Amino acid sequence: MIENLEPQQAWDLLQRNSKAVLIDVRAKVEHAFVGYPLGAVHIAWKEAPDWQVNLAFVAEVIQAVSDRDAPILLLCRSGQRSLDAAKTLEQAGYQRLINIEGGFEGPLDSNNHRGNLGGWRFYGLPWQQS
Repeated sequence: MIENLEPQQAWDLLQRNSKAVLIDVRAKVEHAFVGYPLGAVHIAWKEAPDWQVNLAFVAEVIQAVSDRDAPILLLCRSGQRSLDAAKTLEQAGYQRLINIEGGFEGPLDSNNHRGNLGGWRFYGLPWQQS
């Protein structure tokens, strides 16, 4: 079963559980230029320019997180790619998967802008840019 947490709840879990791992599944360009949560492991679910699923995704996660019982928190731009990635990891045998609702940038507002309604940055959680 995949759990959904708001960004602040996800941050709190990361602070309480030393086994928890945050995986940023966004493309390299998003990770580098938009910013990323501190301590996140970057493993792209899909990559630009063709946006095909990274066929090595599960293998890369296994390399980063061998304990299939460790909490794995997944984050993308808005919460959809991370949910898709979580479903694939669930099929691969990972037991505690958490999708971060709203992702890093949050949903679109009425002007089609992100970052004004939710997401990791909106809540002022630790992040940086390259």
